[in-house]
Order: sequence, then C-alpha cells, then structure tokens
Amino acid sequence: MTLNKQTGSVIFENVVKKFGNVTALKNLTLEVKPKQLVTLLGPSGCGKTTILRLIAGLESATEGAIYIGGEDVTHLTATYRKVSMVFQSYALFPHMTVLQNVAYGLTVKGLAKAETHAKAEQGLEMVGLGGFGARLPSELSGGQQQRVAVARAIVLEPEVLLLDEPLSNLDAKLRRHVREEIRQIQQDLSLTAVYVTHDQEEAMAVSDRIIVMRNAEIAQEGTPHDLYERPNSTFIADFIGDANLVDCDVLKAGENGCTIHVAGKTIALKTGYAKTGPAKLVLRPNHFILSQTASDHSFEASITYAAYLGNQIQYSLSGDLGDIFMISETVSEPYSMGDNVHIHISPQKAMLVEA
Repeated sequence: MTLNKQTGSVIFENVVKKFGNVTALKNLTLEVKPKQLVTLLGPSGCGKTTILRLIAGLESATEGAIYIGGEDVTHLTATYRKVSMVFQSYALFPHMTVLQNVAYGLTVKGLAKAETHAKAEQGLEMVGLGGFGARLPSELSGGQQQRVAVARAIVLEPEVLLLDEPLSNLDAKLRRHVREEIRQIQQDLSLTAVYVTHDQEEAMAVSDRIIVMRNAEIAQEGTPHDLYERPNSTFIADFIGDANLVDCDVLKAGENGCTIHVAGKTIALKTGYAKTGPAKLVLRPNHFILSQTASDHSFEASITYAAYLGNQIQYSLSGDLGDIFMISETVSEPYSMGDNVHIHISPQKAMLVEA
C-alpha cells in the first residue's frame, strides 16, 4: 500500500491483534482518508472497538503496522499520538464546570491559563454551547453533555477524532439531532473522524464511508449507497437495511443483466451477476409494489399483517416467495389482513448475492 502522508490519514497494514488465544483482528489492512468520517460498523465482538483503541494507542498491535499522517505510530503510546477520543460514557468530571472539563486536556498539556481559557471558550462556541461554561455537567441534558465531550476532544486539535458509540446513551429522537450536529462539526472543521457504532441507520446517516466488520475481518467497505445497493453477501444484505432473501437459480449470467428461475418463474433482471447456479435474490422492502393484477414479474401472496405508520404502511406477506416484509408509501388505499395480492419485483432494483 502507498502511504498517504496527508495530515489525518490512518493506515493499518496487516494488523493482527490477539488477546491470549483469542484473535480480535485478523491480518487487517485498511485506510481512512483525511477529512472523511469513516464508520466501523458491525455486531458485538466483531473487532470494531479494537480498531478504535489501536488507533488511539490504548492497545498495541500484536503484528503489523499503524500509520497516522504517514508516521509510524505502531509502538507509540496514546500520549504521543495526535488523536482525541469521545467515549460512550462521556467521561465528564462531575465536580468540574463545563469550561473546566473542556479545558482539562489543555491544562494537562501545560498551556498558559489565558490561552487554555480562550481555546475552551472557542470549543464550546463550536458545539453551540457558548455561555454554558459555568454550569456543571449535571445541569445539562444528555445531548448537551455529549457536545461537551466533543468540545473537549476537538480543542486539542487532533489529527484524528475517535468516537466510540457516542450516541448510545441518548433516546432515539435526541440521537438523530446529536448525530447531525457531530456530522456538521466534523465537516465544518474538516476533521478526520473514525466512528464506532452497531446501529446501521446511524452509520448510514453520518458516514462518508462505512467499514462493516464480521468475525474480526472486513466483510465489506464502501459508501452507504454502495453497501445498500450493492451488498456482496447475504450478511451485508441483511445487516445494512432490511432485506428479503429468496432462493433462486441463475440460468444466465452477465455484467449487464442475468436470467433467474425463482418460485416457478423465469425472469430477466437488469442487475449483473458473475456466475450461474444457486443464489439469493435480494429484495429490499421498498423495491417492489403490490397490486391485484398479475404481470411477468409478479408473484402471488396474501397479507398476513399490516401496520399503518402515517407516512408509510408496513406489510408482512406470505406466498410464492415465502415470507416477505414490505414498506409501501401508498397510504390512501391500504390493503387489509387476508387480502390476496401480487408482489411485483423490479428488474432494475432486484439484486443477487451468493447463496
């Protein structure tokens, strides 16, 4: 790999991390480009937090090399790395004021009192908390406390900002608000950020790029759009957004389209696929429609559940394709439980992955 020596780049070269007999990372190679927000996403125990701690210098690599801004930091402790971390628990000092919390790292670095105060005030302004410096953390909401933790991290002017499950302690509505704020701060300051979460919606909302981890390895990486529209496995298809996975056989394969046999029908798809044989047809919940009229690309089903959610209706169906979950934005004339319908799949949007 050619090293990216720009400020803020992060590179792992063949990194292995073991805890005793347990391998937490397997020969990992990855790159985080400067000024991007890259999210490490995956189920518990997949290795994402281990990567974050290796970048921070809180863990050391068993094998391989780690570079930040082109500098080999593999054997440098956390003190000598230009990174700052926002923890899941916020880790604010309850007996200190908000300003003192933000200024803490600057004080430890030995900056003059006046400079420390000015930088801490500026940090609070950046996160929209100007004028809150005299308060105690207990006098702030959860979202405000999270912004204090972000301010404390960014005033240290790190090359890389690390965020470890930063929204997990907030309720759903506040999570949406705070993640937008974190994304805006990252873009305004042109920070390189590495963000860890197990929430795929959160990852898709904030990321330039997502690295999906599974079993201590990278399962797939790409933009949120790439992962949703072009999953490379049943794991990714099911993990990134809801997906209906239906058994099929690929009769004719090609880059510009293919022919499959599914549920007794032979249909042509616009999606490319590399080989013939057994595969999984991936149908996103919003990639097909319902009607009472049949077509060449439709399959019979009956409604087993319908939930009206205001701007959409969620349906569960059972029929030729098996059990199917669907989201419809046609809310004016909803179907009812027990209705017989035809599921029309889109040849342009249906995808295939290996069985």
